[in-house]
Parts: sequence; structure tokens; C-alpha cells
Amino acid sequence: MSSITTDQGIVHYEVYGRGRPVILLHGYQGSWGLWQETMAYLGAFYRTYALDFWGFGESGTKRETYAVNDFVSLVNQFMDQLGIARAPLVGHSMGGTVSLSVSIQYPERVSKVVIIGSPIVGSSLFFFPKVFGYRPLGWLTYHNIWIYKSFYHLLAPAYSKDRNWAKMMDRDVSRTTMQAFFASIGSLRKTDLRSSLGKVHVPVLGMFGDKDIVVNPNQWKPLQAGVPQARVERFVNAGHFIMLDEPLEFSQKLKAFLDETEPTGLTL
Repeated sequence: MSSITTDQGIVHYEVYGRGRPVILLHGYQGSWGLWQETMAYLGAFYRTYALDFWGFGESGTKRETYAVNDFVSLVNQFMDQLGIARAPLVGHSMGGTVSLSVSIQYPERVSKVVIIGSPIVGSSLFFFPKVFGYRPLGWLTYHNIWIYKSFYHLLAPAYSKDRNWAKMMDRDVSRTTMQAFFASIGSLRKTDLRSSLGKVHVPVLGMFGDKDIVVNPNQWKPLQAGVPQARVERFVNAGHFIMLDEPLEFSQKLKAFLDETEPTGLTL
């Protein structure tokens, strides 16, 4: 277990492997723990970092806001403190939206972007979890968390084929602060990257599960429209958590993309 200290609180992260750095970013209500199997695979080839956003996992909570742009700033600070000048960013769900946003706001930091089930347009979120972004409903759900847990336990097979998914959710939801619970998804719901995607000049891989019930899997369309060089991989039998549903295929395709030499004209 490792951490850095910022004026907004402690940021917890885990690191595994040796080689060139790769940074993994979790999604809403998640934590670095989502990446354990991915890190075990990539760690044989890369030095993998997985961090917890403020308000999630084991990171600090000394914040007034938990917006997408706050997490963009966090990634920049994280790279500064770890001495990582430039690296690929791999993000799941909200983490992928953050990854693309970092490549737009801090292009010198990012060599490649991988997004997994990530919204380009926040309105592509389905009813759950979009509804949690409305403060009264988010507050009510958070303070009756047992009802929410019962709900996703019942629907667990629709969310992921991994039998341990609900237990992982229990762990991560229990560590999510109330403010982060509704503020982060409220910010994500209002995000629309379409007008800024033309600023992305690095290789991009978008991975989307056709059975996703969290984010509309057709978000590959605005990604490809805005980033012509983007590659799209669709997983017919996977949902929102591709790394859990199809771990080997996911890891192999991710590594193959990371291994590729950056095409001339896309480097900064």
C-alpha cells in the first residue's frame, strides 16, 4: 500500500511490475481493486499503477467537490509526484472519461488512452446510476445503502459474469463517501466531450461490452466520430465490467495496444 499527500487529502495507490509505466483509473463507486487481475497480467511487462480517486477506496476525503475535472487534476498531480513524465492512461467507466479529459487538458502527459465502457456524453448513462447524481436521491440512497446493495445483489448477473462482482461492489461502495457518491456521478452526467475530442492526438482504444447496462454501449460511435484514429473493440458477451467478464481476451487486447509503437504524427 502506497500513498502521496496533496493539499486535498491523501491519494492511495498500488503499484506492480517493472518497465514502462501504465496508469489505471477506476470508475464510479470503484477502487483500484477492480484492476488486480489486470495488474497481475500487465505487471510482467509494464510497471502498473492503480490509484483511488479522492472520496473512493482508501484515498482521502478532504474535498468540497468531486467533479470529473477534480480527478483530471488529481492524475496530473499524481504523475508529478511519482516522476512520471508521460504514460498511457487506462480508464474504466468514469475513469475513461477522466483519461480522455487528461489527454485534452494535459496532452504532454498522455501517450495513449484506453477507455472501457466510458461515457463520451454523460446522458448515455442509464437510469442507474444517473439518478444518484441528483443530490436528494443520492442522499436518500446513500443513507439507505442496504436497499441499494440488495438491489445490485439481485441484478448482479446482469452487471457482470464474475461471481465475486457483488462482493467487490460491497467493499467499494462502503468506502465511497457520501459527497463523492452523488457529486462525481452528477458531474459525469453533465459531461459532454464531443466538442473537445478533436484535441486528442494520441492513439485511442475504446472497449465496449454489448451487454452493458450502466453506459450505453453505442458510445463507441461518438468516440470514433470525434477521434478518427480511435480503434474500437466490441465484446459481444461482456457487460460494463469487461475486465471481469472476459479477463484474458481483455488483457491480451490491452497489452497488444500498449505494445504498439506510436504512429508518426501522433506523438507530441
